[in-house]
Amino acid sequence: MYQALYRKWRPSSFSEVSGQPQVTLTLLNELKSGRISHAYLFTGSRGTGKTSCAKILAKAVNCENPVDGEPCCACEMCRSAENGDAPDIIEIDAASNNGVDNIRDIREEVNMSPFRGKYRVYIIDEVHMLSQGAFNALLKTLEEPPAHVIFILATTEVHKLPATVLSRCQRFDFKRISPENISDRLKVIAKGEGFNITDDAASLIARLADGGMRDAVSLLDRCCARGTDIDTETVSSAAGIAGTMHLFTMSQYIAACDTSVCLTLINTLHREACDIESLCSELTYHFRNLMVAKTVNDCASLITAAPGEINELKERASQFRLSKILSCLDILEETQRSMKGASNKKILLESAVIRMCAGANSHSEAGEDVFSLKQRVTELEQAISSLQNGTVTAPPVKTPEKQVSVPAEQKVPELETKEEQTKQKEPETPVPEYKQSEYPPPAETSVKPGTVEFTQWAEVLETVRKRDVPLYFMLKTTSAYIKDDTSLVIRTDNQQLFLFITEKDTSHAKELSAAVTAVTGKKYKLRIDDKNGAEKKKKNPLEDLKNKIDSFNNTQEKNQ
Repeated sequence: MYQALYRKWRPSSFSEVSGQPQVTLTLLNELKSGRISHAYLFTGSRGTGKTSCAKILAKAVNCENPVDGEPCCACEMCRSAENGDAPDIIEIDAASNNGVDNIRDIREEVNMSPFRGKYRVYIIDEVHMLSQGAFNALLKTLEEPPAHVIFILATTEVHKLPATVLSRCQRFDFKRISPENISDRLKVIAKGEGFNITDDAASLIARLADGGMRDAVSLLDRCCARGTDIDTETVSSAAGIAGTMHLFTMSQYIAACDTSVCLTLINTLHREACDIESLCSELTYHFRNLMVAKTVNDCASLITAAPGEINELKERASQFRLSKILSCLDILEETQRSMKGASNKKILLESAVIRMCAGANSHSEAGEDVFSLKQRVTELEQAISSLQNGTVTAPPVKTPEKQVSVPAEQKVPELETKEEQTKQKEPETPVPEYKQSEYPPPAETSVKPGTVEFTQWAEVLETVRKRDVPLYFMLKTTSAYIKDDTSLVIRTDNQQLFLFITEKDTSHAKELSAAVTAVTGKKYKLRIDDKNGAEKKKKNPLEDLKNKIDSFNNTQEKNQ
């Protein structure tokens, strides 16, 4: 009968145990020196080698010809232990034998001498499943067993064990196995089974196993059933995940705020029998890698991926702001928690992607400009305070949304405003048509004598879209012209653009300057044509409201 790979390739000696040197070296030293404890406690997450080490230890203490503490695996005792018919090695599953009567049977058996070996070894797996009465019945035997008895307790939930049990055992903590160790072990197994596995496929399995060797070998077993050549596509198909290419595509369109393409991609993967919960988990891990690539210069040691993917992760991370990546991680983590027991997980992932795309665009309904929100709150507080003091009798003047006056002479690093236009309007010249319909020209495109229309503005916008999506949406309906061959002037009627590039975050100005230089090969001095700035400043409703309030207060003081 076919034997599963995780059973067939179970380690038979301490040297074959992967990723647990803190355990194997200590046990080997104890075996070589003869200082063997009467009770051991092996704890750690699933698939990290607890039961394997327990069996190796039981085999080693009864081995007829040990070699530096290692079992010889050739004597009669070792062979019977590997076959599972050694009379002196008793394995007990506490999940199904957790009553007081089961422990009483053990208490009666421990007084019996070993049949052939030196020790009678009791391996109690999932020991945290024992009842409280069973623990109480085990305490005395566990504290003072006969000299020929060794207890090895194994559990994944050590916090459920009573303190009285913990204090009677020598404890060993099994850590999650690193992806590198899992990948190396998978290559050895694949070679021994006559299969070909790529490095990328082994790394993907190791990442999916999340530190568990048994899970990794079980997934390799599923991949082997699909063919002798195992690559990342085989692993993705066997595990029911999206695969690396789909994750990069998804994050690309999330950065571009393209909700339609993201939802279409989820629908396509769902039709291809992709597990939605696994896809959400992989997407979470992908954004975790983006976070690391965004914040750490040398991130290769912290990310389990192929060398080519590292460069692609860095490029993709450059399209996001760190705050955006962290926000996406929060949304995905919340979605994963909600998926537990959900009737339709696809809907939850779709809503999460919509929220992620909305948050990437500061002008969308779900991601309004923080500066504008603060301004509106301040205005409301001022209006409420005025009404409470009784200094305003007329109804409040409604302030147009996102209309902030900007002084024409104000200057910021790398970005300066243009002088106010003269009262006499200069003759207009037609603006060349844009090559891409995606960037419609603004309503007004007047060009002064001595200036040249900047025809590469569409290329600059395309470059900005790849580097800074929010800035791209602010500039999408603008145009530009060159003045005196040294300055590039942005023509816009949106006074919010000045605040967005300067007061909100000066990094937007740097991104714009870099995009212009990348397209033209020349560094221009950037300006904003704020021709309506003076008029809007004069017509600012907040100033009118302030003047009315001051006038009203002065009148009241004179009357008093």
